[in-house]
Amino acid sequence: MKEVDTLLDLLESVVAGIDEYVEIRYHKRIETIIDARNASLRKVERRTLAGAGVRSLVDGCWGFVSTTDVSREGLASAVREAVQAAKAGAPLRDEKVNLAPASLGTGKFIYYDDQGEPDISQKIEYVLNAEKRMREASALVVGSIVHYLQYEDEKFIVTSDGAAAHIKDNKPSFHVTATVFRDGKRETATKSSGITGGWDDLIKKKALSELVDNAVDVAIKKLDADYAKGGRYTVILDPKLVGILSHEAIGHTVEADFVLSGSIVQGKLGQKVASELVTLVDAGSVDGAAGMVLVDDEGVLSEPTVIIDKGVLESYLHNRESAAIFGTTPHGNARAFTYRDEPIIRMTNTFIMPGESDLEEMISGIDEGFLLIDLAHGGQADSSAEFMFGVSEAYRIENGNLEGLVKGVTISGQAFDVLMSVDAVSSDFQIDTGAGHCGKWQPAKVDGGGPYLRCQVTVGGWHDE
Repeated sequence: MKEVDTLLDLLESVVAGIDEYVEIRYHKRIETIIDARNASLRKVERRTLAGAGVRSLVDGCWGFVSTTDVSREGLASAVREAVQAAKAGAPLRDEKVNLAPASLGTGKFIYYDDQGEPDISQKIEYVLNAEKRMREASALVVGSIVHYLQYEDEKFIVTSDGAAAHIKDNKPSFHVTATVFRDGKRETATKSSGITGGWDDLIKKKALSELVDNAVDVAIKKLDADYAKGGRYTVILDPKLVGILSHEAIGHTVEADFVLSGSIVQGKLGQKVASELVTLVDAGSVDGAAGMVLVDDEGVLSEPTVIIDKGVLESYLHNRESAAIFGTTPHGNARAFTYRDEPIIRMTNTFIMPGESDLEEMISGIDEGFLLIDLAHGGQADSSAEFMFGVSEAYRIENGNLEGLVKGVTISGQAFDVLMSVDAVSSDFQIDTGAGHCGKWQPAKVDGGGPYLRCQVTVGGWHDE
């Protein structure tokens, strides 16, 4: 019998015969970091974290225990402790937890083939060559950072009501930052890319050399760029900014735990919240996207959730607990970062569906505005859907023509007002925000994107001087 089958059998045998609901999630993660900057290899790390998270639901109360002892005795002990913790807490809990029925995962869910994965020495060489390429791209380059991050995950998830899934997952990403200096002016530009898949898949998505060249080019262009004049404008958001808006400003407001806490969309199912051109989806089943999750950490199979359908709010995002409260079905949005974390409601890949407009025609329809590309220096959003994001590249649009780059641009507004103002959605479509993490109490790899959107936002200016 193969080792992986033995482990799955072991978890099932520990759960068998227990009267209470029990969930065991074994998770092994190998994390690799390679960081090169300013002609130096600053960091090479390869570390493994492995163990099991055990939850039990007794009389409407959760008990959770994590352990690194995955022997039969160790797991059985963790189950007993989780059951005891739940029993001890149950009399103190007024609002009892129930679990909604769900489609549960069984069998193998293999996201990638690791046979062609290069060894770490080859990856180091690739990263060092890219950092050297950045330094040699221009005499103006005074700072160079090339960073590689990889999460190689294997999970076995077993629940007492039928889940029995073996999952293999790999999420690598590149991050590059170029800093240039001339005549007392300093500018930076950052580019990144992340996926679910192997090394070759990451390179095919976007070669590291392409990211490096793009970062240097944008940073140099910013040296000669003027600052934007603030005001209310018609703009076109590129797929990356559409993904950031979809995730940060919309997606968090529809996570059911935030809805129950009073987010702006509470009680608005069935109401119009966006232009009829807007359909917003969260789907863990998008092949290769960094938020790919075929089975979530409660053992629930992933299914697409249409959050907004042609402008109408249709659904929230759920785990089994919140789905029971709302009387609906969960679609695989319960996620935990490591075995030591309890699953919470999280997005996967969140995106707006493409439309029928042509980008050039969208630009030609603007008298005065901007084409906005990629996130710059972070941003913020809250449960009221108010947001502010920095923009990496902003190009003026005047009389329907695309003009030069301006720098120091931020955009802000209320996300649902922005979606209401959408009057054109391109047929172009891309999911490409998967290099980073979502940070809701614990990190999670997510992705997002969409088409180009023409809408109205408030444009502000910022600069380092």
